[in-house]
Amino acid sequence: MAMSTIAFTACFAVWTIFAIIGIQIRQDLGLSETQFGLLVGTPILTGSLIRVVLGIWADRYGGRVVFVCTMLAAAVATFLLTYATTYPQMLLAALGVGISGGSFAVGVAYVSRWYPAEKQGTALGIFGAGNVGAAVTKFFAPLVLVAFGWHTVAEIWAAALVVMAVVFWFTTRDDPVLTERRRSGEQPKSTWMELEPLKNIQVWRFSLYYFFVFGAFVALALWLPQYLIKVYGVDIRLAGIIAACFSVPASLFRAYGGHLSDVYGARRVMYWTFLVSVAATFVLSYPPTDYVVRGVNGPIAFHAELGVVGFTVTIFILGFFMALGKAAVFKHIPVYYPKNVGSVGGLVGMIGGLGGFILPIVFGLLLDLTGLWTSCFMLLFLIAAGSLAWMHLAVRQMEREASQESIKALPPFPEMQGMATPVRKPVKESAAVLTDWRPEDRTFWQEKGRKIASRNLWLSIPALLLSFAIWQVWSVVVAKLPLVGFTFTTDQLFWLAALPGLSGATLRIFYSFMVPILGGRLWTTLTTWSLIIPALGIGYAVQNPDTPYIVLLILALLCGFGGGNFASSMANISFFYPKSEKGNALALNAGLGNLGVSVVQFVVPLVITTGIFGGLGGDPAMVPATAATGETPLWLQNAGFFFIPFIIIAAFANWFGMNDIASAKASFTEQAVIFQRKHNWIMCWLYTGTFGSFIGYSAGFPLLSKTLFPDVNALQFAFLGPLVGALSRSATGWLADKYGGARVTFWVFVLMMAGVCGVLYFIGIKDQPHAFWGFFASFLVLFFAAGVGNASTFQMIPAIMGKEMGRLMPQATPEARRLQAEKESAAITGFTSAIAAFGAFFIPKGYGSSITLTGGPEAALWAFLIFYVTCVLITWAVYARKGGLLHDIERGRARPASANA
Repeated sequence: MAMSTIAFTACFAVWTIFAIIGIQIRQDLGLSETQFGLLVGTPILTGSLIRVVLGIWADRYGGRVVFVCTMLAAAVATFLLTYATTYPQMLLAALGVGISGGSFAVGVAYVSRWYPAEKQGTALGIFGAGNVGAAVTKFFAPLVLVAFGWHTVAEIWAAALVVMAVVFWFTTRDDPVLTERRRSGEQPKSTWMELEPLKNIQVWRFSLYYFFVFGAFVALALWLPQYLIKVYGVDIRLAGIIAACFSVPASLFRAYGGHLSDVYGARRVMYWTFLVSVAATFVLSYPPTDYVVRGVNGPIAFHAELGVVGFTVTIFILGFFMALGKAAVFKHIPVYYPKNVGSVGGLVGMIGGLGGFILPIVFGLLLDLTGLWTSCFMLLFLIAAGSLAWMHLAVRQMEREASQESIKALPPFPEMQGMATPVRKPVKESAAVLTDWRPEDRTFWQEKGRKIASRNLWLSIPALLLSFAIWQVWSVVVAKLPLVGFTFTTDQLFWLAALPGLSGATLRIFYSFMVPILGGRLWTTLTTWSLIIPALGIGYAVQNPDTPYIVLLILALLCGFGGGNFASSMANISFFYPKSEKGNALALNAGLGNLGVSVVQFVVPLVITTGIFGGLGGDPAMVPATAATGETPLWLQNAGFFFIPFIIIAAFANWFGMNDIASAKASFTEQAVIFQRKHNWIMCWLYTGTFGSFIGYSAGFPLLSKTLFPDVNALQFAFLGPLVGALSRSATGWLADKYGGARVTFWVFVLMMAGVCGVLYFIGIKDQPHAFWGFFASFLVLFFAAGVGNASTFQMIPAIMGKEMGRLMPQATPEARRLQAEKESAAITGFTSAIAAFGAFFIPKGYGSSITLTGGPEAALWAFLIFYVTCVLITWAVYARKGGLLHDIERGRARPASANA
């Protein structure tokens, strides 16, 4: 344990090295706050993402060897950092430096095996005190940097890591579990079995706790030096010392937190952690404020601001309780999951580490948007309060379940004790709930099922179309905001257009599991009603140019409701159809739903020019037109108001016309089994290549065209790309049903590679006549191929899970396998759509980053091309080739279809 703690201290010192040297690098390269946040957060990203893998390797191959390899790899990357001279090179080197952060998952798995359960809290608390490595960097790195420069800091830290790796190897030995396994010849569990516990929502709740107590700790360790320099005007050496007043207690007292967790219980320690953290972050988030009180004798003015001494004391208290919380979180893991410490600890550590990556970027974004340095603590206050609320609700739920049976035995009132229990009549079943649903039964399907399924499909499509329209409405609105008096920068307008993509993609992760929990009818109705919130908000907000930017940001985030709806809509429809018709049904639902992107880009520019709601819609804004016509009215509020009547009609139609399927009910835990299915992750990759491309190109094409071809009014053609993609998706679902999703998907990615090559070619000759039309045609090829691929990839999912259930459930009945395959297919359908939807943000951002860093979008397009190459290879190797999972199924399906034709 002692050597592991020292080794982890060294790794953590390297992991947070950019907190100090990044300040000098920012000055040398002239980085913005957001770029600086990305630089210091990039090592945290690597160290977080590899924790699950390293934790599993530590369980399988032993923590000793994995720990040494991790330190050596990080040392090499840290040394190579000294050769980086540009911002992209710095980011690449930072990815390698981040390997050192993965050592935490290795150490947890290694150390826990040496101690019994009653002492593991203390042991892991002592090991986790290696976080003090951040303080080591804060204390010593500024001295070395001032004396010798940041290159020397990196060289010394890399050399120290190599020495530590050698010392660790010769002073430690393999853990007893690994030694016994080797002696008995027992084989370690497979990687997928290691991931078994990750289906429990409890693990994800622990991850949220760790996101705050560890992720926020890392984020503040990186952020505080520059915070102190900018807010309080101290020099870098004093800033490092004060920041260490946070890092030291947040590290060393972790061992004490482990002891308290062993003695008093981890739950009690977590309560105190969150209660004090809520109070501390509230105090820290209060910005400097001037008050004027109107007294009897005149105005009384006073100033409220937290001084540097008060800040240091408060941050010390926050760090102390964060340390207790970190130990308490990891006290739970070896107790609840003794055989999966590596994988569970790796996941919890990964989520916590991601906090260290995401939060500095968000801190920089909040600072740019609000102009308040204390905005970072406002965010932490919300996270701490949310974690406390979830923990308390979970504890109360467990207490209620533990006492449920005894409570049920009691009468409603004490006076009723001894009286006869009343007889309850059975409640009549609702006609909206289908208790008998057998789509694979041909007779049932022809006589009853097809009609019901078709009704649900054609009620789902308008709701999904409206969802996509609301999701993408900002792509049109932001271009008109300057005309009606809003004075935002280009960067601020970009964030308004991009945030719906981020929130929509994130909501899809949760929405994908909701249909089996609440039922498709109820959930579709609720999510359709939710679209009114951003639609009304936009309608009112854009009428007043003085509307605060933060309000518009919130409305942009709320538009993500529309993006999230896709996951639940597709999951719902997948339950209604037999496997032979799922591809076409999902293609129609998604393809015609995707038309919402084209509809909003076509309809909104028309409706904002007419007062279609009269006096109820508000007054128009007078905007400049041509020299001949002077000013013309613009009803920008109609961009939101126009959709409200259609949302109301669709919501009522969903409630009164759709059905729930009783057999489709499943809890989150039952659906979370998909996280163990490797095909879930493979299909996330492939669907990102199709739908991620469709939605990303839809969002980025207008801006890219305007940038590359300023003399062409490309905006009037922007709606054609999404239109082609949506129609190709809805019209080609039969291809995958007839010939097989894998075969169609393979050729889709080949066509997308050709489309990207065409775009690259015409960008290279963009100054030539008619180059735009070649560029535009190449993008239409991409939109068409993406639409076909959207349908074919979704057809693959039920086929894959239907085939897999024979292997996973060999003893089950065919009907049981069918039901399980449908539940998992629905969950995978929703989850893959969630991951792919991040393309709405990253493709436009990729264009912007490429143009900023290289002067053109070619680098981003080359990256997309390489991605499509990987998709082709994966589709062929895993599914389409002879011996692939779907090869025999698709060849068998194609022959009868051809014969019938």
